[in-house]
Formats: sequence, C-alpha cells, structure tokens
Amino acid sequence: MIEEGTVAGIAIGWIMVVAGVVMLVIEAFSPGFFIAVPGTVLIILGLLSLFFPAIFNSPWIIAIAVAAGLVSAVATIWFYGRLTPEGSPTTVSRDSLLGREGRVLREVDAETLAGKVDINGVEWSARSVRTTIGTGTKVRVVKSEGVHIVVEEVEEHDT
Repeated sequence: MIEEGTVAGIAIGWIMVVAGVVMLVIEAFSPGFFIAVPGTVLIILGLLSLFFPAIFNSPWIIAIAVAAGLVSAVATIWFYGRLTPEGSPTTVSRDSLLGREGRVLREVDAETLAGKVDINGVEWSARSVRTTIGTGTKVRVVKSEGVHIVVEEVEEHDT
C-alpha cells in the first residue's frame, strides 16, 4: 500500500520538475541567468523526491538543495561564459557619429526614417537634411536624433 506522505512527495516532485522546466524555458527565451539556477535546483529536487519520496523528511534535504544550487550556479555561469563573445561590446554614443561618413543603403529623404545608411559597418535609420539621396551615395552625419541620424550628401571629387 502506498503511504499518504509518499503520494504527497511524488505530487510535489512533479510540481517542482514542471516549475523548473518552465523556468528554464523562460530563461531560454529571455537569457539573463536570473531563473536558470532556481529552475535547475527545482528539477533536481523534484527528481529526488520522485525517486526518494521520503527525502523531504530527512535533514539531508537542506544540504542537497545547497549543493544542487551551487553546482547549477557554477554550471550556468560556465555555460553563459562560453556563449559570450570575446572582448568588450562596441558602443556608439550619439555625438561620436557627428561628421562621420558612410554610404546610403536604402534611399534617404527628409520626411521619413525609411532610409538606411551604413556608417563604419553599422546600419542606421536615417533622414536627410533637405533632399532625397539615392542608394550608394556618400553621406556625412550632421545630426543624431535618438536612434536615427540626419545626413547630408558629400560631393565626391576624383583625384
């Protein structure tokens, strides 16, 4: 006959496993290390309670939970470290774009932000100061507004 505590332990085990899996799925779609460790710990403790239903009556449960937390934290940090690219991320401030030159990737006009400009290998939404500027034309940044730039055509001289 199955004891009442055993059934409750099995039910809690499944709840913990499911909650842990849900946390890992959320972490997969929104990475940030914030719920991967608790999700992993819940899965480990849930599986332990499924295989050993009386584990929650044992004083060892605290030591097991702490060990599972430490191991999963170290593993998660290592895993995210392997995913992170080497070096510091590049950042561009608005003012650092002023005066930079680039090429029009998609026609730029003064009325919309539909235009695209390549400045040092980075694609920016852009509008022009006055006129429409065609694809492939060399431009200079004269202003930065939020996440888009304002450009003017640069006359290219043959040397």
